[in-house]
Amino acid sequence: MNFEYTPKVRELQQRLESFLERHVLPAEADFAAEVAANRAAGNAWQPTRVMEVLKQQARAEGLWNLFLPDSAHGAGLSNLEYAPLCEIMGRSPLAPEACNCSAPDTGNMEVLERYGTPEQQQRWLQPLLRGEIRSGFAMTEPAVASSDATNIQASIRRDGAHYVIHARKWWTSGANDPRCKVLILMGKTDPDHPDRHRRQSMILVPTETPGVTIVRNLEVFGYDDAPHGHAEVDFAEVRVPLDHMLLGEGRGFEIAQGRLGPGRIHHCMRLIGLAERALQDMCRRVVSRRAFGRTLAEHGVTRERIAEARMRIDQARWLVLSAADKMDRLGNKVARKEIAMIKVVAPNMACQVIDWAIQAHGGAGVSQDFGLAQAYANARTLRLADGPDEVHRDQLARMELEPYAAAARGAGASTPS
Repeated sequence: MNFEYTPKVRELQQRLESFLERHVLPAEADFAAEVAANRAAGNAWQPTRVMEVLKQQARAEGLWNLFLPDSAHGAGLSNLEYAPLCEIMGRSPLAPEACNCSAPDTGNMEVLERYGTPEQQQRWLQPLLRGEIRSGFAMTEPAVASSDATNIQASIRRDGAHYVIHARKWWTSGANDPRCKVLILMGKTDPDHPDRHRRQSMILVPTETPGVTIVRNLEVFGYDDAPHGHAEVDFAEVRVPLDHMLLGEGRGFEIAQGRLGPGRIHHCMRLIGLAERALQDMCRRVVSRRAFGRTLAEHGVTRERIAEARMRIDQARWLVLSAADKMDRLGNKVARKEIAMIKVVAPNMACQVIDWAIQAHGGAGVSQDFGLAQAYANARTLRLADGPDEVHRDQLARMELEPYAAAARGAGASTPS
């Protein structure tokens, strides 16, 4: 495997890093202040002037829609080429949206490009690609353990020229945002199908459809993540036309696998960037602060943590690059073992590195002044999003055991009774 970056990628890396240094990082304080002002005025859920300016600047500099591998709509990058760019964007909570590369829009755009009809693409994909609207993904439900997606109880019932939807969803990221114009909802169209993986479908639900109600915003460790946020959404007698179905009835799991593979690796790429920034913050802090007659950097425990952080970040990066390479060469399904590994390794790595950075900052580390507390909250959330650690570990163990189990079955069959 050759993970050396191509000249095209190195040039994009330089441009992205320059964009972050010149525009994104200096805008973080202004963005937070604008959201705080909107919240004080009674409405935190509205687009910010700061983000709209950043988006205009990113488009002007050609740093737009860098995702979407093998697509005329994107930058024509493979997963392996996109990985280091996504990592750079992960250093700031503003950069992914500024470059129109943020979740859940990226996954939804991939779904619409792969599985959408020309009419669906014209109505929703094109505005998403232009950054004019945003979208949400309505899968998880509060009433069931959604880590097993076959538990999902949302009902999608055909009634003449429409589907009628009844559901209660939560952790629908971005649904609070007034720019969110469409949700991709997963629910059951055939609850009695003998194959439990053919009971579910995915359907497009415009947010202005009667019966769609935002119940509440869900906070993450006390953060409301405005103006994006995460919502609990009720769907009561929601009627959408038949042509809003994606791919066909009973193909929800097929779409989910196509969507979640790239989404998981994007999260992991961004987490590596987040961990790199935390390590940088930690190093700056410990060389400038003194305790017990020495700088914090002179204490052995600090140096040990810095060394361990560097090793863990680089290990995670190489594992992510390996997964991206296999996805490109052999497809997402063949790379499911590598995807499962990175989905466990990257969030756990980021949580630990950020925790060490918080410790190095003392009380300041858990304040709002350095962004580490919110970074930790985001990283910790990704040990649950797109499948919890336990599911990925179980899947990985099953794949590892399968050859041995098959051999044991074969030996048993050949043993005389």
